[in-house]
Amino acid sequence: MQDDTIIAEFTQQAESFNRSSIATAADTLDALVELASPAPGERWLDAACGPGIVCRRLAGHLAEVHGVDMTPAMVEVARREAAAAGLANTSYAVGDATALELESASMDGALARFAIHHVPVPARLVAELARVVRPGGRIVLADHLADEDADAAAFAAELERLRDPSHWASLPRHRLHSLGAGAGLELERELVVTIILDFDDWLERGSAGAPARRQIERALADRPQGTQCFRIGADDGGRTLELRMWLSRWRR
Repeated sequence: MQDDTIIAEFTQQAESFNRSSIATAADTLDALVELASPAPGERWLDAACGPGIVCRRLAGHLAEVHGVDMTPAMVEVARREAAAAGLANTSYAVGDATALELESASMDGALARFAIHHVPVPARLVAELARVVRPGGRIVLADHLADEDADAAAFAAELERLRDPSHWASLPRHRLHSLGAGAGLELERELVVTIILDFDDWLERGSAGAPARRQIERALADRPQGTQCFRIGADDGGRTLELRMWLSRWRR
């Protein structure tokens, strides 16, 4: 059922996510590539690749990048954008990032951005990335952080699910650490970056609809104090949403 929800949501979001500020922000993409440390001659996997934004950014640094996503509409956008950019070293397939049709130890590296919070039992995802990466290879994980405070984390989860039913659970840092350790990986480096979005644009990209938006507005009036990883603010352009994004590099 969660797979069906993800496919429905991201069929609707395929084009808008490809243009969204959170997906295309140059500074976070640059940080992701720098963390991955891709090298010429290497072959990498982008799991749950969406419209191929990270694949396209990595393509100039690698021999080959292979993207997998379970939403056919996302894969179509990824192929179209790669062709428009003249990238001959990217390939894409429709598939499940938690059950990849790839041989073990067939990749030099693997990456998953904005995937963990959609996956029930996300240890499955990390274990599968560890399986397909060769010994000594690198795995990069990047996702939204959840607050350690339970009330703050529950508030954010309620709003995320109302806005996007495919959202399962963002995790606090200690649980993200346990995913890598549980897959037998060694954490080499991590960083947390702040992302500021236009709140109304963020709402519009989801499939929530008017009834859910009314519930979101009601929830905002009762939000807990001290929320760090999901903060609603304002600037001259209107309301903002401030998220914390965790980026990490692990050694297989």
